[in-house]
Formats: sequence, C-alpha cells, structure tokens
Amino acid sequence: MIYFYAILSTVIVSLMSFFGLLIISVKQDHLKKIIFFVVSLSVGALFGDAFIHLIPDAFESGLNIHSLSISILAGIILFFIIEKFLHWHHSHVEHDHCIDCASTHENNVKPLGAIILFADGMHNFIDGIIIGLSFLLGIEVGIATTLAVVLHEIPQEVSDFALLLHAGYSRGRALFLNFISSSMAILGTIVALFIGVRLENFIPIGLAVAAGGFIYVAGSDLVPELHKTRNVKKSLLQIFTILLGFAFMYLLTFFE
Repeated sequence: MIYFYAILSTVIVSLMSFFGLLIISVKQDHLKKIIFFVVSLSVGALFGDAFIHLIPDAFESGLNIHSLSISILAGIILFFIIEKFLHWHHSHVEHDHCIDCASTHENNVKPLGAIILFADGMHNFIDGIIIGLSFLLGIEVGIATTLAVVLHEIPQEVSDFALLLHAGYSRGRALFLNFISSSMAILGTIVALFIGVRLENFIPIGLAVAAGGFIYVAGSDLVPELHKTRNVKKSLLQIFTILLGFAFMYLLTFFE
C-alpha cells in the first residue's frame, strides 16, 4: 500500500503541470489572486512539513543528532547550489539568445525552453525522491509532504507554462512537454522506494536533507515574493494563510 500511495501521490504532483491551463482560462486579475493565496499557503505548508513532520521523524530514528543537523544544513546548501547552477544557465542562454537575435534578426528562444524543461525535470525528480522517502516513514508523513509539494508546484507550473509559451512553443506542445518534465517526479519516487528499502539508515538522512531543501525554498524563493506586497490588508491575509498552512501540517499529526 505504501508503494501504491507513493506512486499515486507523484502522479497527482505530475498532473499539476496542467495548472498552466489557468493562464488560458482565467483572467489575469483572478490568476494573481489565486497565485497570491497559493504562495502564502505554500510557505506555511513547506515550513510546517519540515519542522512538524520531516525533522522530528528524522531525529526520532536514533541516528547521531549532529549528523542529522549537518544533513539539514547540507539540504539548504544543496538546494542553493542547484538553484544557483540553474539560474546561471538560464541567464547564459538568455544572453546567447540576445546575441543570436542581433546577428540573425530571428525571434527564436527555443534553447531557453529546453533549459526550462531540464530545470523543471530535475526539480521534480528531487521532489519525487522526497515524497518516496516520506512514504517509507509512514503514509501520513508521505501525504503531508505531498500536500506541501503540490502547493509549491502550482505557482511553479503556471510560471513554467508561461515561459514555454514565451519560448515559442504552442499551447498543446507546452502542456505536453511540461507534463513529461513533471513526470520525472514518478521516476524520483521509484528510485527513493528502491534505494530506501535497502538502505534503512538513508531514510532519516534523506528526510533531513529534504527538510533543509524545503526550508530553503520557502525562505529563499517564496518569502521574498510575499514581501513584495505592502498593502496592510493583503499582508494580514498572507499571515493568516501561512498559519493555515501550518495548521494543515499540524492536523495531519493526529493521523500518525
């Protein structure tokens, strides 16, 4: 059943790629409101999953406390390096494209689309590993992690779809390729389930690294986005929604 729920969860995560359809079907003002709400909820869910589920469960394994603490820090550094690497390539491709445009006068940004797909595929593969390791610890922990990943994926997938359209892909092709890229989460989960069962001590370390990654993503990528809002009413709504994300993660502990 653990294997079934883990694979089903990553299939659901992969289907988040079709959220890009919101760009087509929802008015811009409504889309901004949806993304605003989801980003705030995502912050609470990612922080909540890291501090309420992943870190406590990792420490309950009985492994050396300092090793697990270092693993959390390693997760933060690892996700920083990955993001730094992807941002460098993203900027590099855009720069090469501008040079190409100047010399050929053609509006072709296909290389940028390929980089987006590669980056999103690697990101989803890592998400799949995290989900797989979480389910090995328990169905409830796996569900909590899946919810956190799904909430984080919604604005990400909408953004990726928009960039693929900007890169010159048709709507149908952008949706299809974005789904293929998102499906890397399934492969990541299969790898985690295969390795985790054979390397029992790897599970708590992997969860600690995953927690560090969640902390980095929430603190580095999402919180700065929330700070762009200065309106008092919207800021209070942000705080409430973040707390709602915490509450979701805490409520799941009653089912463990």
